[in-house]
Amino acid sequence: MKQTSEVLFNDKRLGFFLYLVVEAIMFATLFATYILYTPSPRGADPTEVYELRTVVLTSVFLLSSSGTLLIAESGLGNWNRLKIWIGLGTTFLLGSIFMGLEVHEFYKYWSEGYTLTMNNFLASFYVLVGLHASHVAFGLVWMILLMVQFKQTMPKSLFIEKHKIFNYYWHFVDVIWVLIILIVYAPYLL
Repeated sequence: MKQTSEVLFNDKRLGFFLYLVVEAIMFATLFATYILYTPSPRGADPTEVYELRTVVLTSVFLLSSSGTLLIAESGLGNWNRLKIWIGLGTTFLLGSIFMGLEVHEFYKYWSEGYTLTMNNFLASFYVLVGLHASHVAFGLVWMILLMVQFKQTMPKSLFIEKHKIFNYYWHFVDVIWVLIILIVYAPYLL
């Protein structure tokens, strides 16, 4: 029995949405853990650790990357290769800057003595925010693969489908970041 590409694409989308549901449950568990352990009765307090400037900068770069990804998506409709390149390239650049800022944030906290083992607050912070950062890093690698596949000859419909699935992932990562801002940083910075 031969299946059409649309049926295959629907199966891939469904599988990917199930993956995102599992990821959402995992992040919900980590958010709950963070809420339970923050602030910690001993060791550093979030108000001592977090810096508004870093949170604002990382947020501007990551959340802007969703907008630039929409540029690439708008280029898919009429197969405007320049728009797709500009959108993907700019999204990659903004995501990379976010990653650089996150690594710098972790390094700064660590060098100031706010280590993973200081207390449960910091342990839950590093696991939650670090897992998010690893998702961004994975997304950057995925974007490189998309750009390589875009450069090669690939059926348009297949590339468009791969791009759509990547969009779901990247926007999911952005939603998690918004939740991190609201739940992790904002209560202690505002």
